[in-house]
Amino acid sequence: MKEKIVFVTGANKGIGFGIAKHLGLSGWQVIIGARDAERAEKAISELKQAGVNVLGWVSVELRDLNSIEQAAKELNEKYAGLSLLVNNAGIPGDMNVNSEHTELSDIKETLDVNFIGTFALTKALLPLITKNEGRIANVTVPSEISPYWHPLAYVASKAAQNAMMGVMAIEFQQANTPVEVFSVHPGPTTTDLNGNMALPGFHDIETVGAKFADLINDGQNHQGEFIELYPIVKED
Repeated sequence: MKEKIVFVTGANKGIGFGIAKHLGLSGWQVIIGARDAERAEKAISELKQAGVNVLGWVSVELRDLNSIEQAAKELNEKYAGLSLLVNNAGIPGDMNVNSEHTELSDIKETLDVNFIGTFALTKALLPLITKNEGRIANVTVPSEISPYWHPLAYVASKAAQNAMMGVMAIEFQQANTPVEVFSVHPGPTTTDLNGNMALPGFHDIETVGAKFADLINDGQNHQGEFIELYPIVKED
């Protein structure tokens, strides 16, 4: 029977923490991906208190290709049974300006983390995921532009991530590569990333984490799918 080992990036807080917690509660062995040792250890302590089997944590900084290379090396050496990668970590970019006033440096930094970094980590771990006939789940937002919320740097970086998922899914199917890749949009969620925004239609990380775990454990093939856990509620 295939080992149920998952690596969740950005798992020390927010949606990543909720995902790690509820995957753990449903029987997955969890590896935390984080940038800061103190925050990682705090998250591990809380997860273990909740009954989650945490194997450890791996340092990864998505804006640093050397960090990604080291993280992939550590995961290959320590966790040969890794069969699920959850690409959750990301940065918001400047969400307080319109496109006209968005700095080019902000576009570049957000793309470097959310797309280039995510792709680099996925690419580095793909041989291991392939060997274990595993899955890659990307936490993202729709490429379609919402009239209610559309910070350019963030939306552009996630659109690129969605394109990555779609291309990989087609290539995996064409080459009969035993890897499943899909995207998951949690829907409006109250997190640090959006300044703990809590409006009608928003959910908390516990609700989102539980529904994400249900999706992962549903036994269905989701190759190439863009799945909305909670669609954005239209304003009147």
